[in-house]
Amino acid sequence: MIDVPSLVEQAREGRPRAVARLISLVEGASPQLREVMATLAPLTGRAYVVGLTGSPGVGKSTSTSALVSAYRRLGKRVGVLAVDPSSPFSGGALLGDRVRMQEHATDPEVFIRSMATRGHLGGLAWSAPQAIRVLDAAGCDVILVETVGVGQSEVEIAAQADTTIVLLAPGMGDGIQAAKAGILEIGDLYVVNKADRDGADATARELNHMLGLGEARAAGDWRPPIVKTVAAKQEGVTEVVEALEKHLAWMTGSGTLATRRVARAAAEIEAIAVTALRERFGSLHGDRHLDALAGKVAAGELDSYTAADDLIASITT
Repeated sequence: MIDVPSLVEQAREGRPRAVARLISLVEGASPQLREVMATLAPLTGRAYVVGLTGSPGVGKSTSTSALVSAYRRLGKRVGVLAVDPSSPFSGGALLGDRVRMQEHATDPEVFIRSMATRGHLGGLAWSAPQAIRVLDAAGCDVILVETVGVGQSEVEIAAQADTTIVLLAPGMGDGIQAAKAGILEIGDLYVVNKADRDGADATARELNHMLGLGEARAAGDWRPPIVKTVAAKQEGVTEVVEALEKHLAWMTGSGTLATRRVARAAAEIEAIAVTALRERFGSLHGDRHLDALAGKVAAGELDSYTAADDLIASITT
């Protein structure tokens, strides 16, 4: 058995191996996971969580690395969760985002962890919320969560981050693409990366127009800014950090930050509860009561909804 309090204390001291071990316990759904989370709970709630999402090829990993550099210049301890897609065939993942951030590998104040989605949709790994808690408890001031290359409907990052950055790049689609619902409705900050390419100004104008069309904001509400960057050259990154700090100040002053964090905790609790119920349902295959209900439904003696209510009642009472 692992000495969880000792491991957590080592993580608080900034020891990378302890942090990595805790996240491994989270990813592996260790039998000691409940003890880990109970020990971490009083130590969390301080880190600023920033999500980065966008289509494949817009430069998420490069932008994440550039933001790490910018925050380190400000003296911040930074954690990075880089989520990579799992193969539907082998179940493995390349975890290449960490390879792209090797310039920070020797910095003791930066912790980078690649995580595989393991088939979980929405652009994140299932264990991402708990991994964020680990980095928070380990003393990270800023946690950058980079999603897999997502499409218009994979917007789970908005529920996990305090601030969500949506990255775009010129040449990745026309104005109609920018108008589509989903990913372009979740951003608190929009970044047009690779702004040294032709079409960057047009992309920013189209995006500004689309955001204006969808605007339904009251006085004092946050209006997402649009920042142009060339992350590979560190151009525009300072402006991104300034926009992030303004958004954090606005959320703190308006009460939005607390509201988002409560909603995030509620979603986490719900996910854990639903998973536990699903596991209990999974053990019902071959159950006599389930078989009896199925026989009645097949014979037309009972409808499936009433049967489902009966089954739920039998395992929750």
